[in-house]
Amino acid sequence: MLQAIIKKGKVMAEEVPSPILSAGEVLIAVSYSCISAGTELKSVGNSGENLLMRAIKQPENLKKVIALAKSQGIARAFSKVQQKVKYGTPTGYSNSGIVIAVGEGVQNVQVGDKVAAAGAGIANHAEYAVVPENLVMKVPEGLDLKLASTVTLGGIALQGVRRADLRLGEYCVVIGAGILGLLTVQFLKNSGVRTIVSDINDDRLQIAKELGADIILNPTRDDLVKKTKDFTGGYGTDAVIFTAATASSEPLSEAFKACKKKGRVILVGVTGMEIKREDIYQKELDFKISTSYGPGRYDREYEDKGHDYPYAYVRWTENRNMTEYLKMIHEGKVNLTPLINKTYPIEQAEEAYASLQSPEKPIIVLLSYDNDVTAAPRAKVAINDTYVKKGKLNVALVGAGSFATAMHLPNMEKMKDKYSLYAVVNRTGHKGKTVATHFDAKYTTSEIEDVLTDPEVDLVFITTQHKDHASLTLRSLQAGKHVFVEKPLATTPEDLDKIVDFYNDESIQNKPLLLTGFNRRFSKYAQEIKKHTTTRENPLYISYRINAGFRPATDALHEHGGRVIGEVCHFIDLITFLTESKIQSVSVEKISPNNDQIRNDDNVSILLKYEDGSVGSLQYFAVGNKAYQKENLEVHYDTKTIIMDDFMKLTGYGVKVNELASKTSEKGQYEELIHMFDAIQNNKFAIDFDDMVQTTRATFLIQDN
Repeated sequence: MLQAIIKKGKVMAEEVPSPILSAGEVLIAVSYSCISAGTELKSVGNSGENLLMRAIKQPENLKKVIALAKSQGIARAFSKVQQKVKYGTPTGYSNSGIVIAVGEGVQNVQVGDKVAAAGAGIANHAEYAVVPENLVMKVPEGLDLKLASTVTLGGIALQGVRRADLRLGEYCVVIGAGILGLLTVQFLKNSGVRTIVSDINDDRLQIAKELGADIILNPTRDDLVKKTKDFTGGYGTDAVIFTAATASSEPLSEAFKACKKKGRVILVGVTGMEIKREDIYQKELDFKISTSYGPGRYDREYEDKGHDYPYAYVRWTENRNMTEYLKMIHEGKVNLTPLINKTYPIEQAEEAYASLQSPEKPIIVLLSYDNDVTAAPRAKVAINDTYVKKGKLNVALVGAGSFATAMHLPNMEKMKDKYSLYAVVNRTGHKGKTVATHFDAKYTTSEIEDVLTDPEVDLVFITTQHKDHASLTLRSLQAGKHVFVEKPLATTPEDLDKIVDFYNDESIQNKPLLLTGFNRRFSKYAQEIKKHTTTRENPLYISYRINAGFRPATDALHEHGGRVIGEVCHFIDLITFLTESKIQSVSVEKISPNNDQIRNDDNVSILLKYEDGSVGSLQYFAVGNKAYQKENLEVHYDTKTIIMDDFMKLTGYGVKVNELASKTSEKGQYEELIHMFDAIQNNKFAIDFDDMVQTTRATFLIQDN
């Protein structure tokens, strides 16, 4: 499909794989999308700046890069930044079209419905969009999809009016006569509110007047405060809705001065935030922020999981706000005719964005899409047509997430005699294409069946969300592909049993190999410890302490098995590797928190008893300080002690070990790939299959305890 991409100060239409539908989502063949002049033009401008200027303007992103450099090294952090700069980012957050498929659990939308959709990074400028149900609104019968594509902007403006909480006959000043301001004027007029509009563009002021503004003024020649007081009988306005975008704090100061006592200022746009106490104190003013489209925004439970708020308690959610906006257009209460200036086909995305910077300064520019709703979306895009297999393992990466692209793929590049990235599978097309292009794959696709049926694919490398690991692993094995799957192997006993059944099925000949990403056992630190413990006379006593780091109770990391199934498996596997024995019993104790922000299942003490008499004591906690080391492993046996500090240092007491040291944690991800390659060449599991199953079953026991 074609999608608009912001890259190096420009916007261009690129061919990328169409997105894949999941449960709770709606697949839309897009007819129109609306360009947000303010938000998107700012992104375009930022993309054309050098890295230093971006860092100065976006210090929060710089902090993320520094954190990545500390954990994975400067080279990998820089590579990730360069990828984003070189390949750009998708843009857009408001579109309309026709539903061509719905995911499991979708109740209020069906195939064939005309809908509008919202959401940054979701309702993009693209031929197809996959959108969560609560961000999809049905379009009233007979309403032009061109008008409906402005739905997100309508939701933003309407939420600002709701935050102002104005009554019939009250007064409101609207600062800024861009699209948000001009929609705000119409909502206020429909509510019986008398309105003053302020802007420095006389043409837009005239449009505001035509749309219902009672008073218009240009602050370059008119006194906003005086005109407001004159219009309100000397009292000042009940509210100001600030929809402009400026770095200056002066317009905000004027907004406060224009208010009556106990008035309120609602910030919908962007402004400098140097607030003067004297502007607000004596009049006891309220200053409110209006968050995007309304209640539900940025709430994963609402947006991603589809949990609606009760109608009686949250009357105007973001979905209900935007649905109301569409009704108002349909009923003729909102007039978009003077606002929509031009429509460009998606192929002319660059010209469309350039027009927004022309002297005419159009208010709304749309992109159109010539979609055939009966045709299947294009999932596959060729990247390197000259690709030739040269006796290496051809890898299909499934899930182009940050860990895979920052860790596994760079490691594979260092092993070009062993691995070739052949294909990239990803739910979102642009990310898949970015990774495939950067690492020189043959093609990218959003449909895994493309690689499962490709005879050139030797190894399916799964790094998706945890919940999909088991099903993708099983499908790949059944297709005859070797599989590497990041931990965990499975998140439920039922899913694990299906994989076990596959390997127990004697009717299947020449079963492919499987490796779960328990990389720690392959690290040079674990291998050095193992060299010494294999000659022991008595069982091991192992103490393994993991300072996992606090994550809020609502964090996505707690889903699909949580941290025990998703992370603790790593540490159980390492202990099992060192004991070379089977787990005999598992006992668990968890803390009893005093508040809901601390979870007991990521603060747990685990005692593993092994058949050879060894004991593994595992302390996994999230209540520690992040400045303290993350992992500490102590191995005690035969009056000897070996201590490993965070995969950065190894020390022996009573035993002469190779006292290893490294500047960053070296946890075996590189060595893991070497073992995987050797295992496939020798048709032998890199980790015993029973060990992978045993470790996974142990995490189920711990989680359920």
